Amino acid sequence: MKTIIISGINFFEGGPLSVYRDCLDNIIKSRLNETNNIIAFVHKKELFVEYADKITLIELPKARKNYLYRLWYEYIYFYIYSKDKNIDVWLSLHDITPNVKAKKRYVYCHNPSPFMKTELKNLKYSYKNFLFSLFYKYLYKINIKKNTSVIVQQDWMRQEFIKMYKVENVIVAKPTATINAINYIDSSKEPKNKIRFIYAAFPRFFKNFEVICIACEKLEGKGIDGYEVLLTIDGKENRYSKELKKRFKKLQSIRFIGLQDRKDLFDLYETVDCMIFPSKLETWGLPVSEFKGTGKPMLVADLPYAHETVGTYNKVIFFNPNDTNELASLLEKEITKTNIYINAIEKEIKEPFAIGWSMLFDIIF
Repeated sequence: MKTIIISGINFFEGGPLSVYRDCLDNIIKSRLNETNNIIAFVHKKELFVEYADKITLIELPKARKNYLYRLWYEYIYFYIYSKDKNIDVWLSLHDITPNVKAKKRYVYCHNPSPFMKTELKNLKYSYKNFLFSLFYKYLYKINIKKNTSVIVQQDWMRQEFIKMYKVENVIVAKPTATINAINYIDSSKEPKNKIRFIYAAFPRFFKNFEVICIACEKLEGKGIDGYEVLLTIDGKENRYSKELKKRFKKLQSIRFIGLQDRKDLFDLYETVDCMIFPSKLETWGLPVSEFKGTGKPMLVADLPYAHETVGTYNKVIFFNPNDTNELASLLEKEITKTNIYINAIEKEIKEPFAIGWSMLFDIIF
């Protein structure tokens, strides 16, 4: 019986918590907990009550109090804990390579910010994000070569890790999107007055909302109408969204609809005609994976992450996310139904490569 440690003490809500729960769900589904001693370090046990009788939970509630606590746990507490436990596998789910004694060590790196090219004009929106990306660049580096392997979600991140940190042992673990619970409908034949586009994202400056707004500004300047673009921001989230709304609220074609919960967002996917996804930086780009289930057209940034996320799809066009004229032209052609889509083909990913948790467990456990 192996002793396997999973650590995710910084996860408490949203996507990161879902990742942790998905990991534990698949451990139980694979029945690994029946033949191994699985120990999970968590922020609070109450977030994982359904696993308490199947997995040993250890709560570290101070982990989110501040980063000093977080670093103390990662580099000191975990070492003290591990040094006399004869641990077979230690899997850290949240970017930091802890200081531990274990036969095999893995770190799952989600945050792509160290590889972000920040323009000075964007520092006013989030200097904290800029400083945090620098912090993460060096945080990733600590102990990274002590890992049996580093785990990332896409091949472009593997190449960046190899280049920046001179590590060769990097596993690409492609996530699987659970979208089959949504019953998509074909709304393309329904009578409507306007072609509807959507961009679903939280307003960070690298999400690049302005390229859509400027493209729409150009179309309105030419007198082109008959369309609307739904943006999931309302100007109240942060300084970036506030400036976006102040600058572009006069546009008739833009609707600032605010952040949407998952159910409402999928309902919107049923009614719109096309997704625009101009983000300049993503670990994966989940809305793209989700929207693929509609079979509808997508206009997506011509960047490595986006090509990997789109994979195989026959209604996509990749565009320069810095080129407002190109996007305006694509929007106009989409309105007049004259766009010519490419038939994207998923590229082959070299080993080590896993799709979903079960394949990843086969590699690391």
